[in-house]
Amino acid sequence: MEGTFDVRIFSIEPRKRKSGYTYRVVWTVNKRKHSETYPTKGQADGRRAELKTAANNGVPFSTITGLPITFASKAAEKGWYSFATEYVDWKWARSSGNSRKNVAKAMTAATIALLRTQPSQFDPRDVRTALREYAFNTKRRSSSLPDEVREILNWVERNTLPMSAWEDTAKAEAVVAALGTLLDGTAAAASSVTRNRRIMSLALDYAVKHNVLRTNPLTKIGKQDSAPRVGQAISKRSLLNPSQVAALLEWIGKRPRRGLLYQAFFATLCYAGLRPEEAVALRVADATLPDSGWGEFIVHKAQPEVGSQWTDTGDVHEDRFLKGRAEGDTRTVPIHPDLVVLLRQIIAKYKLKPEGLLFPGEGGKTLAGSVFRRVWDKARREVLTPHEYNSPAGKRVYDCRHTCLTGWLNAGIPPAQVAEWAGNSVPVLLAIYARCIVGQLADYLKRIEEVRYLPVAA
Repeated sequence: MEGTFDVRIFSIEPRKRKSGYTYRVVWTVNKRKHSETYPTKGQADGRRAELKTAANNGVPFSTITGLPITFASKAAEKGWYSFATEYVDWKWARSSGNSRKNVAKAMTAATIALLRTQPSQFDPRDVRTALREYAFNTKRRSSSLPDEVREILNWVERNTLPMSAWEDTAKAEAVVAALGTLLDGTAAAASSVTRNRRIMSLALDYAVKHNVLRTNPLTKIGKQDSAPRVGQAISKRSLLNPSQVAALLEWIGKRPRRGLLYQAFFATLCYAGLRPEEAVALRVADATLPDSGWGEFIVHKAQPEVGSQWTDTGDVHEDRFLKGRAEGDTRTVPIHPDLVVLLRQIIAKYKLKPEGLLFPGEGGKTLAGSVFRRVWDKARREVLTPHEYNSPAGKRVYDCRHTCLTGWLNAGIPPAQVAEWAGNSVPVLLAIYARCIVGQLADYLKRIEEVRYLPVAA
């Protein structure tokens, strides 16, 4: 820990509050001001005496925390990089692939902010890549590292500040700012900022639990600098109308070779409201497809695409249980008669087996997100007008699900039933789709028209 003897300790400052007085101890270290506030004068006198005794005894003061070196906690003995990799390793076995990836991104941003100096000898992008893809990836860090990555990480380990840096409010605020900033200096999306702060707060809670830090510094900062609000509700502009959906599905179905299979995949999102990671995990046996009428999906797992470096198996997709449900839980979703006919067609055309995937990718593997996103984007470009293509309407594949669920609600299906089919809770469903429920206002007004408090005019 870096220390100095340039210390000045000032008189106690009483400060009047509505509830009485508080007392502030003020001192400078290397001309940088530090202060602590206490509810009683006795406590403030005691703290000032401790600082005075340390200064008179020739104890150096930390230039990071402003406190005598002898006051240092375990935070002064442990480097941030060492702590961060330890925390990542502790979390690894109990985290999903997406969680692992998000933790690595947050830790990377914090580590860059906690460097003593920025690495002029390395490309900043290479440093971030080495941290994100190797340092904070337990599986890859424990294997053989490329020489250039090892050189970067060795430098980072030597040049990151100790955990006591978190006890410096200014430094902690700088890290929080970095968690909300992209590499080009622009602000990150509100959802990313909130996620990064939550990840960092959990990591610092771990530090407190293991006596590395006395308190979680983000608790104090959070009161002064709250994360931006994340809007749950979707925009009506992201929804497709029925004629647009029909035109897009028709165009996709006419593509050569696998067009009918892609059409069935997107129709499942638009008719049954499945999440893309749920649809790619469906097996033929998961669908009940009668000769006529309504069918039924038994949805029981999801296969999100996270990248082979983040999964235990080395596969691009990871087997997960349903979002928001216990492992092994299932949900039942009705299949529209039109979709039943289409699914029976693809099963016959592509000779799909009951145990096989309902929407297989090339070689029978799980359908890749990069593939179905490319197909969807091309369909939008070909079918929609330039204005519609450049708008949010159906821009993401996930918007097919939004379109479906909004359609169910607008058809008058009770929210509790829609939530059951969609795999959401009712409060979440209403928070997301409330602004998009239309077509029922006249009926609602008619229902309350007879509720009267004023006498009827003659």
